Amino acid sequence: MAEHISGKAAQKAISEFKEFAALSLYLYVCIGAVVLFKSATLQQAGIGYAVWGIAAVKALLLAKFILVGRALHLGKRFGDQPLIWPTLYYAFIFLVLLLVLTTIEELSVGLLHHRPVVDSLAQVAGSTFLHVFSVCLIMFLILVPYSAFVCLGEVLGEHEAIRLFFISRAPDPAVRERPA
Repeated sequence: MAEHISGKAAQKAISEFKEFAALSLYLYVCIGAVVLFKSATLQQAGIGYAVWGIAAVKALLLAKFILVGRALHLGKRFGDQPLIWPTLYYAFIFLVLLLVLTTIEELSVGLLHHRPVVDSLAQVAGSTFLHVFSVCLIMFLILVPYSAFVCLGEVLGEHEAIRLFFISRAPDPAVRERPA
């Protein structure tokens, strides 16, 4: 019995690690694209800027925050509505979660480094309303495809959604026709 439980725990740990790795990679590509754009724009103005390491750390941290939110079953609403509504709701709830947890993280780091609270808060999304709004909008847009994939996985089954996106679109003979 103990072997069965430890085998299930190992399978769950491997599954969660794969999900963490895939989500981290997705976030790194998205955040990396924003960093690349920012770097190119600032370079045109004669300012050197490239923080690839920070993009990687941020992607890992945000992925962990998202998985914590999923473990808490956040964003479960509009289950009987067309997929657009749960997708947008899920993306919005996770944007709020990321803002709250990132704010707590930045305030903690600021406290350790004896930074003023205002400076720590500016590290979260920026120091002006337009900067904060644009960062939130970009993050929301990054979360929408992820949220759509998660919501679709809830309808089709996670393994089926993964199979359809990454393995084959051909019908799986193991999956029977769903009644209309």
